[in-house]
Amino acid sequence: METTNVKAYGTQAADAPLKQMNIERRDVTSKDIEIDILYCGVCHSDLHTARNDWGFTTYPAVPGHEIVGKVTKVGSEVTKIKVGDFAAVGCLVDSCRTCSSCEQDLEQYCLNGWVGTYNSEDKYLGGMTFGGYSEKVVVEEHFVLKVPSNLDLAATAPLLCAGITTWSPLRHWNVGKDSKVAVVGLGGLGHMAIKLAKGLGAEVTLFSRTPNKEKDARDLGADHVIISTDEGQMKSVSGKFDVIIDTVPYVHDVNPYLGTLTISGTLVVVGYLGGLDPILNTVPMIMGRKAVAGSLIGGIAETQEMLDFCGKHNIVSEIEVIKMQDINEAYERMIKSDVRYRFVIDMASLKKG
Repeated sequence: METTNVKAYGTQAADAPLKQMNIERRDVTSKDIEIDILYCGVCHSDLHTARNDWGFTTYPAVPGHEIVGKVTKVGSEVTKIKVGDFAAVGCLVDSCRTCSSCEQDLEQYCLNGWVGTYNSEDKYLGGMTFGGYSEKVVVEEHFVLKVPSNLDLAATAPLLCAGITTWSPLRHWNVGKDSKVAVVGLGGLGHMAIKLAKGLGAEVTLFSRTPNKEKDARDLGADHVIISTDEGQMKSVSGKFDVIIDTVPYVHDVNPYLGTLTISGTLVVVGYLGGLDPILNTVPMIMGRKAVAGSLIGGIAETQEMLDFCGKHNIVSEIEVIKMQDINEAYERMIKSDVRYRFVIDMASLKKG
């Protein structure tokens, strides 16, 4: 297969910084779309992959799965997007298309294993897929998304992960105008959960450990802020919430939040992968038919639905734009939660570098 050499930023080892390298992109096949990447959001998953925090990174690794750019080439069978259009790519670039999950537009739960935008097996070129910290990307049409024309392109990028990660559970648990939703954690995921839940018409509450997030939360659309370390405030929302979106990315105690769920309410974990500590107390679950669930991004149709909704309601992420050359510093700042609320790389900096 013919390929093109492009600039990228990646790492050769868990303890090595990201630096400029060259990678190969396939030339477009009949069903492919080539995108000149304009912006790429920075996700916690990028950092975890670069540093092998999950134990399955294959090097070299080029992260980035919040991609927005301009279409430069299309294959002969492509119909939904044309050269010159703005397009996006999220966390998925392939799936089997035939299993029961894929048939339900749930490619993120592909029973035969979906292909991630980075660090997944590349069926075209061999090796592993490389992500959006690069000049260009080539993706099959089915996994390319249309960007509403009214949205700021840089601020749209995080919608491809942070946006869909919170949109999918909100939709699955039928959040709407009569819903009472709470969000745990005000970071990249949390701020999108507030915006999207509010856009859907819900009454939205932020759970925060300290009062210093209250102004930001209200500016983002939260109706209330509850300090989770304040016993009196927690009692005041006992049995209130239909859905709680838990975006905290590290091990934490979810038990205090179960008492704030209404009968048949659900707490959805979207930020943390791993065992709970302290262990989950099932008593309030059984006594109130309450559930603790998990949710992973969304399928392609649902992601397009989310983008269209954001276009209609003018919802984008709160971002700080950085140069590609500043990614290692951005990772360190992200660990310290020193970003409001998502870094986005201006990829023009890579092309000039």
